Amino acid sequence: MAVITAPSRRIEGHGTPDADWQAWGGLADLPSVGAADLAPPGGRAIIVAPHPDDEVLACGGLLQLLHAQGTRTVLVAVTDGAASHPGSTLLPPETLARLRPQETLAALRALGLGMDGGAGPAAPQVLRARIADGRVGAEIEQLQTLLRQLLRPGDTVFVTWRQDGHPDHEACGLAAAMAARACGATLVEMPVWSWHWAAPGDDRLPWRRARRLELSPENIRRKRQAVDCFNTLLHEDPSTGLPAILPPHVLARLLHPYEIYFT
Repeated sequence: MAVITAPSRRIEGHGTPDADWQAWGGLADLPSVGAADLAPPGGRAIIVAPHPDDEVLACGGLLQLLHAQGTRTVLVAVTDGAASHPGSTLLPPETLARLRPQETLAALRALGLGMDGGAGPAAPQVLRARIADGRVGAEIEQLQTLLRQLLRPGDTVFVTWRQDGHPDHEACGLAAAMAARACGATLVEMPVWSWHWAAPGDDRLPWRRARRLELSPENIRRKRQAVDCFNTLLHEDPSTGLPAILPPHVLARLLHPYEIYFT
């Protein structure tokens, strides 16, 4: 995920410390929700991920719970994440376009989603939109068309929040919202970068729509293992001197025994 700014939602520096979020009672007071409430049995769950890693960071716990309840899941990988390391000679765009989708598949296996076949619920179907990283806004009509062709009534679409702060995240949210409305599907939005630029109680976030999904120790253990599969994002790039895309202070805000959803 490239660090890009939105008008009032700047992604820069270390952002709001996770300790500040954990000290705020508002997160604990959010209404709880279950996987079956978010994606009722009998319908499909469509996960729209702007970049490889968003599907795990935003809803890696939910993916496990949906798999356990037998929900058919489709992952729409919007970009291949090829613009995450600008100027890198170690990880140029063509290398990232090959490695990052492979990291997603490894992460889905780490979540225990049946990617290796065998008995049990079906593994998620992965569809690649192949929109250029950083250009989702420019290609929003293409993404909306793809989603309108995919969605049907009874589906639940999980997508990054329309005001998450990263342009690709916001464009994915907008495209999914328009497609869901046209197709009669249910929209659920997921904050990712919001935890970086927002502050506890921040009135720019839709707290009235926020719900808290509790994860078991096994769920969070697998989610952490899945994050570890994104090797391209976890380390400094020695060819540019740029820091890791997902340093510890970023992951700290996203690896808790719960996930937050805007219903």
